[in-house]
Amino acid sequence: MAALSEEPVPTPTAEGLRETPSFALPDQVTEDHFAALKQHSPFQRTLDLSKSLIITGVARIADAPVATLLDLETSKTSVVSTDTVSPEGWQLVEVNGNLSDIETLTAKIKMSGGGEIFSIRYEKAPAQTKGPNGVMVSNRIGNGTPGGGTGPHGGPDPRVLTPDQLNDARNAARNIKEGFKADGYGDNQVIPSEVVSKISRLSIEQRESINVKMYEYRNRGLGMPERQQIYNRLLDEAVRRR
Repeated sequence: MAALSEEPVPTPTAEGLRETPSFALPDQVTEDHFAALKQHSPFQRTLDLSKSLIITGVARIADAPVATLLDLETSKTSVVSTDTVSPEGWQLVEVNGNLSDIETLTAKIKMSGGGEIFSIRYEKAPAQTKGPNGVMVSNRIGNGTPGGGTGPHGGPDPRVLTPDQLNDARNAARNIKEGFKADGYGDNQVIPSEVVSKISRLSIEQRESINVKMYEYRNRGLGMPERQQIYNRLLDEAVRRR
């Protein structure tokens, strides 16, 4: 049997080699990348929501309760309801107590995907304190209304409007582009055209009823972002009922 001849394997020449593409190195990681993580470390968060959250306001939209919560660790507010889950993953189960006396209120909150329910109590927002890096943390939410209690013009019962509040609510029902103090939009903020369109589809009586309700929420201490959400929900509900 003839032996197989071994042919030498050719050595690649420089011309036969392909150039390896060069890749840019990523930017160097610095301490600034971890600033937010150090400030609000998830490993140091309080797992018991009843110790890190308080109620600052409660309202009703279409007979469904809505609560405004303040996170004591981040000083951020959040609106929770029974039909939706908040961006933080919280959902309202129920509200107990007398709605006309906010200090008696408690809310049961559950985490999305979890079965544990936490009881959150009403409490006035803490006084101003210095946060990380000496930044002042305000005890006021939204437009500067203190958390809980009545607004700057509200009486002991938030459902009782003062004459100037009632006049503002009635005027806004007839001059929809002017807005009013309780709609959740700033004085220098233009009301979006889609919101104006919703308002224009309602009768003056419907607009006035919603405006009065919004002043009640303002008197309960809800801030501007929360009132803006509620105002748009009320408009959507009223338009659907037409």
